[in-house]
Amino acid sequence: MDEELTSQERQQIRRAYGRVIEQGWGLAFGVLGAVGLFLATIVLVVQGGPNVGAHLGLLSVYLPGYRVTWWGAFIGAGYAFFFGYGAGRTIATIYNRIVERQ
Repeated sequence: MDEELTSQERQQIRRAYGRVIEQGWGLAFGVLGAVGLFLATIVLVVQGGPNVGAHLGLLSVYLPGYRVTWWGAFIGAGYAFFFGYGAGRTIATIYNRIVERQ
């Protein structure tokens, strides 16, 4: 087992192990985004006050149906998962294409 690898074999190994799983990245980004927005919304709802989550509530401009409420936390988590999945999948796809070219 003292054989040296050829440069072609090394390159094949780098390509095989350098790639990332696109679906895994999508799920990871999606779950992180969903949990983050869900928790941020719930923390503001529990804190309460006269003007609950004025800044976070501005997301309703981009996310129809989202409000800083208990129900809005679930709607926002759905949106965040959707966009996070798309972002993670896109990043992984671009990364894999760069790795293939090397």
